Amino acid sequence: MKCENCLSSIKCGESAVVKKITASGTIRRRLLDIGLTPGTKIECVGTSPLGDPVAFLIRGAVIAIRKEDCGDIWVEKLMEG
Repeated sequence: MKCENCLSSIKCGESAVVKKITASGTIRRRLLDIGLTPGTKIECVGTSPLGDPVAFLIRGAVIAIRKEDCGDIWVEKLMEG
């Protein structure tokens, strides 16, 4: 899923703040368990060689999230500088 307000739109080195999570079921629980809650700052730190999954710095831990699941995480990009 490609959208300008989803986590999948964040490029390596960019940061954002989580606004809402639209995932449901088990994946929603897992995202919440790793600390992805509204207001959490998240930074893209890298991608795998094939581009999926993507590594993010979340509350001091690097977590890999599949692009499919990134489409369910709505964010607001932080301006640099």
